[in-house]
Amino acid sequence: MPAVWGGIVDKFPLGAFMEKGLTLKTGQTSVQHYMPGLLNAIVESKIDTTFLISHRMSLEDAPEGYKMFHDNQNEATKVILDAP
Repeated sequence: MPAVWGGIVDKFPLGAFMEKGLTLKTGQTSVQHYMPGLLNAIVESKIDTTFLISHRMSLEDAPEGYKMFHDNQNEATKVILDAP
């Protein structure tokens, strides 16, 4: 779970992790260091990130998008809201 530390996280299912015997490793990510190179690689089409997007919706449909993300977390992995 590489990320930038966000403080205390509420409602994290730690008990479910323990019951399933899962392993979770964490660590800080040097976002400021890697961001310029990664962004350039995406802009220059050296890295394709479109597979991460599961749904595209208009900005007006944002409430539906949030509900879909909440209710269907296995199918809705990344919802992009496009402005008109």
